[in-house]
Amino acid sequence: MAETIEIKAPLTEENVRKSLKQVDDPELGINIVDLGLVYEIHVHDEKNVLVVMTLTTPFCPIGPSVKQQITQILKRDLEGVVKVDVQFTFNPPWDKDMMSEEAKDELGIF
Repeated sequence: MAETIEIKAPLTEENVRKSLKQVDDPELGINIVDLGLVYEIHVHDEKNVLVVMTLTTPFCPIGPSVKQQITQILKRDLEGVVKVDVQFTFNPPWDKDMMSEEAKDELGIF
């Protein structure tokens, strides 16, 4: 049986952002990057990743599942990830103006 070789992308802020586009908000069906929920990405010592993000509301129940998805995707896709820390902030509060033009188009917001 042939062995599959898994090639992971280098751990960079840009690649973290690309990988995070695989994490969708389950209510809206749009990824968290295009929704404007990801505020900051920091790569420390080329092993640890910090994602500072928000949710559409402070009482949004998806926080724990989003954290889990982010951790799984980053460890799966990026080379050398040891630890992923996802911190939620509500300052500044999320606003639809933070969304990408593509996300606004998809939701019919003009």
